[in-house]
Amino acid sequence: MTTDPARERLRRWRLVLGGEEAEGTGCALSGRDAAMDGALSALYGTGDKPRAGRERAAGLGASAPSVARWLGDIRTYFPSSVVQVMQRDAIDRLGLATLLLEPEMLEAAEPDVHLVGTLLSLGKAMPETTKESARAVVRKVVEDLEKRLATRTRAALTGALDRSARVSRPRHHDIDWNRTIAANLRHFLPEYGTVVPERLIGYGRASRSVKKEIVLCVDQSGSMAASVVHAAVFGAVLASMRSVDTRLVVFDTAVVDLTDQLDDPVDVLFGTRLGGGTDINRALAYCQSRITRPAETVVVLISDLYEGGIRQEMLQRVAAMKASGAQFVALLALSDEGAPAYDREHAAALGALGVPAFACTPDLFPEVMAAAIEKRPLPIPDVG
Repeated sequence: MTTDPARERLRRWRLVLGGEEAEGTGCALSGRDAAMDGALSALYGTGDKPRAGRERAAGLGASAPSVARWLGDIRTYFPSSVVQVMQRDAIDRLGLATLLLEPEMLEAAEPDVHLVGTLLSLGKAMPETTKESARAVVRKVVEDLEKRLATRTRAALTGALDRSARVSRPRHHDIDWNRTIAANLRHFLPEYGTVVPERLIGYGRASRSVKKEIVLCVDQSGSMAASVVHAAVFGAVLASMRSVDTRLVVFDTAVVDLTDQLDDPVDVLFGTRLGGGTDINRALAYCQSRITRPAETVVVLISDLYEGGIRQEMLQRVAAMKASGAQFVALLALSDEGAPAYDREHAAALGALGVPAFACTPDLFPEVMAAAIEKRPLPIPDVG
């Protein structure tokens, strides 16, 4: 790599522009740079339109061995975050989803949430010879997500459950000093510069019995693939907490309760069926029928709100659940992506009912759940 700043700029522009006739850099590539350019050309080339002179021509072909080699090349030349973007683009631009049905392809691919979504969307089309490879890819992504998210989720929710039950005779390490001092300011002794608390206020410790019920109601339409993956992981983490009773419901035009599979989020994901229509009203009717302690229940609807069912009934069900004392949160997406596409009219209608509707990253989700459990304002991200 050259150390001359001007030549380095030309080199970078040459890689960006692809060496077509009018790119104008006059920069020739060799060695590693030429190999990187070849990998980029195979994906982002001009494709079906032949042109004279030097050009990028999309050329992965429909051969699994050639695609597997390309996947190996991009992992060699680019960092993992870039590889994931290029894989996603290859699936979208060149229609390579069906090639993922071949084991050698999966072994060459970089596992990530979007690849898992693509595999799940292939569903029953996946041959038996590929299923074990697919499960291995899904399990690796799930385990990575659990390592990233589990500890923080358990800590946030355990603290929220402890704080949700205040006691008037707390043990020393359970005293809420801010509230105790505020309640005893009239007992301030100037000569000693201190407050003598006559009444202690503290946090209650969550017992081993179930304190809260959490219902995750997840839209499994194709656009929600990343949200389904994250919801399965969070569902498994929540299910591992004794003081929370967790239910996971996925839906399209049908409703499937996957609660009994929450001990293994991989089984949960293979129990989903990405794609199809959406009937939020039917899903909420099912969730509503399973609520036994409304005042201690948090319902989280994860959906882009494009409703194929009965809109007015959907809104009435949400209003009824809130009136019964249940907390209700609508997440337009549960992923690391940017602003999602969603039905703004339905989001506004939920907002009019006092239901916050916003996109949520996985890192923010524990704080959202903790706030819902404590019945305090949610940490809604600023989208202004």
